[in-house]
Amino acid sequence: MAAVYPSRTHDWWRDAVIYQVYPRSFADGDGDGTGDLAGVRANLPYLRQLGIDAIWFTPWYLSPLVDGGYDVADYRTIDPAFGTLDDAEKLIAEAAEIGLKVIVDIVPNHVSDQHAWFQAALAAGPGSPERDRFHFRPGRGENGELPPNNWPSEFSGNTWTQVPDGEWYLHLFTPQQPDLNWNHPDVRREHEDVLRFWFQRGVAGVRVDSAALLTKHRDLPDFTEGVDPHPYHDQDEIHDVYRSWRAIADEYGGVFVGEVWLPDPERFARYLRPDELHTAFNFNFLACPWDPERLRRTIDDTLAEHAPVHAPATWVLCNHDITRTATRYGREDTGFDFAKKRFGTPADLELGTRRARAAALLTLALPGSVYLYQGEELGLPEAEIPRERIQDPMHARSGGTDPGRDGCRVPLPWQAEAPSFGFGTLPGTEPWLPQPSDWARYAVDRQAADPGSMLSLYRTALGLRRSLPSFGDGPMSWLPAPDGVLAFARADGLVCVANLAKEPMELPSHQELLLTSSQLAADGTLLPDTTVWLRV
Repeated sequence: MAAVYPSRTHDWWRDAVIYQVYPRSFADGDGDGTGDLAGVRANLPYLRQLGIDAIWFTPWYLSPLVDGGYDVADYRTIDPAFGTLDDAEKLIAEAAEIGLKVIVDIVPNHVSDQHAWFQAALAAGPGSPERDRFHFRPGRGENGELPPNNWPSEFSGNTWTQVPDGEWYLHLFTPQQPDLNWNHPDVRREHEDVLRFWFQRGVAGVRVDSAALLTKHRDLPDFTEGVDPHPYHDQDEIHDVYRSWRAIADEYGGVFVGEVWLPDPERFARYLRPDELHTAFNFNFLACPWDPERLRRTIDDTLAEHAPVHAPATWVLCNHDITRTATRYGREDTGFDFAKKRFGTPADLELGTRRARAAALLTLALPGSVYLYQGEELGLPEAEIPRERIQDPMHARSGGTDPGRDGCRVPLPWQAEAPSFGFGTLPGTEPWLPQPSDWARYAVDRQAADPGSMLSLYRTALGLRRSLPSFGDGPMSWLPAPDGVLAFARADGLVCVANLAKEPMELPSHQELLLTSSQLAADGTLLPDTTVWLRV
């Protein structure tokens, strides 16, 4: 088992490597086709050996699972598909015993339509206090037959649904996810209590879903493209919420990471002020194409955005919403845009995998913390799910044109020769999403025995990153390099060079070659789509 290194700073989150677990697809402990907390507990040694610092779990709470658990019915109950609250508490404790912290996911913008509050609101009727916790409104038109406003959905389709008594309720996502009214004291009090509930059970941090959407303009005015302020994105009042949350986190030594999609750097940085969120996801880097100029500009912009508030940058290549890296980097368009997702988009997996290996070393050498989505360490490609098996609501709400996000959520392959590739599902039962028939080559047991595999690369890179104090949080400086090459220095003579050009290049003069994402050429030059770590 890998050594448990102490954190390099008191603020562990500033340079941690955090592994994202999508519980339904990590490992199946009871054989029913769905991943669960028992499966995670059984594989904690694998995560420790990988060399990570913390685990972020996407929602594991009671949910109808209309949107993969982001439709929460009860924050204090674990969904039976995943286990029990006792299982969660044991998992948090067992992870801590081997030096791994746990981060849970909170979804404050909305709840499930099965949540007790929403069911009470439906029963209580118009004008009731129960409806004040949500956004219920009469419709427009002669008989209230039209939605109260024209807001666009985050998931395509409508944002308002009419109930039998004639009123409409707001849902920026699916109709099964009614938006909460953050001007209501009950909503604020409940979420503060939920934070305390999980911090008291030993979690180290909280990931905040859709963190810029909570508060809405009180009048719910129509949306006009390009006109500020936006009626529900990034309202100024939202910062009062996060200041109150930060006070709670500080009581327990907990941290926050926000899902904040904002194009304005100054507005983005406000969420990271010392009395608000600790960190936020770096979506500009995640969506950036495999292009040296764009990547360098994105890295510079990221560091510049964080500098005024002294917050650490975060780096991520993929998550449970994004096309997997090996596939995306093998396509003609190597960036990411939800609107461009389509069935049958061709990808060169050999090229994409080579670039994914290079991107891994590039990302792990940057200053700040890194998020690693489960299966990325195996080099998994995006799976094309048969249409009849797709569960993601983005597919249905797009009219069937968007393949949705299930392709990056397929259950992991653990053993090449076992049923369901060792995911744990019992014979005769299918995993909740189908695994591609050729995934034996990506299985953990096969890759663990191959020193040239993606898994071996990640284990080596994470071990070096933990043992070399110059990686993680701290300064970096760009070095002169040929066109198409990204080269930067960290402290103590550590250098990262990524060749994104079309031709091989001579390595800089160096004392030691620490790691390379792919083999060097026979003459010792750095081949295209390859990254190296050097000591100079």
